[in-house]
Amino acid sequence: MKPENMRAPQHLNEKEIRQSLEELDNKIKVLQGRANATTADSNNTYHEHIAALEAKRALIAGKLNDTSSANEGTWKEIKNSIDDLGESIKKMF
Repeated sequence: MKPENMRAPQHLNEKEIRQSLEELDNKIKVLQGRANATTADSNNTYHEHIAALEAKRALIAGKLNDTSSANEGTWKEIKNSIDDLGESIKKMF
C-alpha cells in the first residue's frame, strides 16, 4: 500500500463516512502499536501501511466536509426561497 494509491469510496452517506473514519482510526492505532513493538532494524511495512491508511482517512474526511457543505447549501437555498416568497407576498398586499 502506498499513500498516493489510496482512494475514497464514492457513494457514502454521512453515517457511512463517520463509520469508515472510525474503522480507519482503529486500524491505524493497531498498526502504530505493532510498529512500536517491533525493533528498529526489522523489515516491516507498518509505517507505509499507516501512511496509506492516513491518506485514505484524509480523503474520506474530505468527503464528510463536502457532505456537510452540500447540506448547508441546500438549507440556505430553502431559507432564501422562503424569504423571497415572504417578500413577494408582502408586495402583493
